[in-house]
Amino acid sequence: MSGTKDKAKGLVNEAVGNIKQGIGKATGDDKLRAEGKVQELKGEAQQAVGKVKDAVKKP
Repeated sequence: MSGTKDKAKGLVNEAVGNIKQGIGKATGDDKLRAEGKVQELKGEAQQAVGKVKDAVKKP
């Protein structure tokens, strides 16, 4: 997977995670908040991987 794809997927996961956290907070659903946090962190990690891949590609 290219760095750009990793970064894009990371952004999506981070956004969905934030939405889940917000819904969980609004409804008092701690499980959904936790799932959202995990997904947000996954997205941040994917973005970091994408940035590293892009940096490695540069001469």
